[in-house]
Amino acid sequence: MDYLAAMRAFVRAVDLGSFSKAAAEEGLKVSTVSRYVSALEADLSAALLNRSTRRMHMTEAGAMFYERAQQILADVEEARTATASLNDRPRGLLRINLPGAFGRLHIVPHLKDFLSAYPDLKVDATLTDATVDLIESGSDVAVRIGALTDSTLVARRLAPHRRALVAGPSYVEAQPLVAAPDDLRRHECLMFALQPSGAWYFRRRGSGDEPLTVPVGGHLRANDSEALRGAALAGLGIALLPTWLVGEDIRAGRLLPLLPEWDGLISPGPERAIWGVYPPKKVVSPKVKVFLDFLARRFGSPPYWEGR
Repeated sequence: MDYLAAMRAFVRAVDLGSFSKAAAEEGLKVSTVSRYVSALEADLSAALLNRSTRRMHMTEAGAMFYERAQQILADVEEARTATASLNDRPRGLLRINLPGAFGRLHIVPHLKDFLSAYPDLKVDATLTDATVDLIESGSDVAVRIGALTDSTLVARRLAPHRRALVAGPSYVEAQPLVAAPDDLRRHECLMFALQPSGAWYFRRRGSGDEPLTVPVGGHLRANDSEALRGAALAGLGIALLPTWLVGEDIRAGRLLPLLPEWDGLISPGPERAIWGVYPPKKVVSPKVKVFLDFLARRFGSPPYWEGR
């Protein structure tokens, strides 16, 4: 038995909750994964998993073995990474986790150039707005947007995350002028359903003042920024949206910026940014490093979606 391969198959089967998913990820047959686990159980003289037609559970022995096996596999991968980094040639499979809209607009279109620059790499991209556990999912790196919560992950700031107050020309022409943040109380505001309160927050650009709290509301709420952009384009109201989403619309005149001398937030708190995050390791994998370096260069400073 290839003991390391068997340990890897067991750990991924537990992480993914399925022999078939582990087999697909490792490029093995389901029967091979099952045979690996059975061989481990025979070698250890202990059942590692209780399996039924619907689910599987680790036994006490399985939980103990899983914890040690996970650490051993991490140590082996770290040793391989440290050695491979000596020639600094990125290779292999890079598993990346991306937020949906931002990934579609500002990462996937650049992957052709990235893969041309690093032909020994392959990319497995997962686009989701859910916060995925990188270690459990086996991801190498993720792009996250907003304020980082407390985490054991290593974070690298790739670009600022700013919002623009925008409305379509048809709305602006038909409604009273917005001259100050407090004027928004009397306007149709397109609300992000997942924001923590019914207010927006504004700080005059470049000042260190506490942000003003402005209660806002309207007839439309949505849990998707792209839907709110569509509503703003249709003239349904005023939206506070990321510049990476509406920068091109502003340049093309499809959306008009309001209160450009103010920075707007949908919630108060620490710095918002676009981050690259990855699990802590003694040696950063060359493939993770070159990916984050590539994104930082491609985004630019200021980022290209805000114009230079």
